[in-house]
Amino acid sequence: MKYMLLIYDREQNWVTLSEAEKGVIYADYTKLTQDLQQSGNYVSSSQLHPINSATSLRIRGEEQLVTDGPFAETHEQLGGYYLIEAKDLDEATAIAARIPSAKLGTIEIRPLVERAIPCHA
Repeated sequence: MKYMLLIYDREQNWVTLSEAEKGVIYADYTKLTQDLQQSGNYVSSSQLHPINSATSLRIRGEEQLVTDGPFAETHEQLGGYYLIEAKDLDEATAIAARIPSAKLGTIEIRPLVERAIPCHA
């Protein structure tokens, strides 16, 4: 089963870290990604740009509402994700616990709904 591991953290905490501290965290992420690739759990991952680059879209009736920034103000912001393959929630949770940002923020573990999409030729 595929799981999305959504990485939430406080962006303002990141800017207070020294370059050496950031380097350690990036090295930890690189190691985790390599381990997941070797174990066959890795599907994809990515860091996101800061929330000041976000755009939110809502459609209400016929009106399209586009605003700068995230949809809602939160204490933690979505900063990236891992999409993994795991046999069950226990394995997905064990992998999520290895994400460096789990020490500073929150990792949300969500199973994907996988549907067979019919091919229309």
